[in-house]
Amino acid sequence: QVQLVESGGGLVQTGGSLRLSCAASGSIFVIKDMGWYRQAPGKQRELVSRITRSGSTNYADSVKGRFAISRDNAKNTVYLQMNSLKPEDTAVYYCNMRIVGGSRWESDYWGQGTQVTVSS
Repeated sequence: QVQLVESGGGLVQTGGSLRLSCAASGSIFVIKDMGWYRQAPGKQRELVSRITRSGSTNYADSVKGRFAISRDNAKNTVYLQMNSLKPEDTAVYYCNMRIVGGSRWESDYWGQGTQVTVSS
């Protein structure tokens, strides 16, 4: 079994910063892509950013220049540094990983979600 555990959410004022972390544990052979998604109340879940195993990244237009994704392959962990936060960034943030397990079965896994609230 594989588990993803997120941390780092919270309440911050406009213009502030937060850093999210998501660590995977369990029977893992290799982790391919990692990413962060978010879902605001009444809206669909949307991609925030993704990073490949080799470090290539992509970002939603709404967060370009403010957010930075990174990963530590040795720790099976993905990070999201969020700067210059805006009220419209308020959402539950979910990490996602495409993991090849010890049995060589590949699947997508999701974290439990962490609330980010930006006050105006």
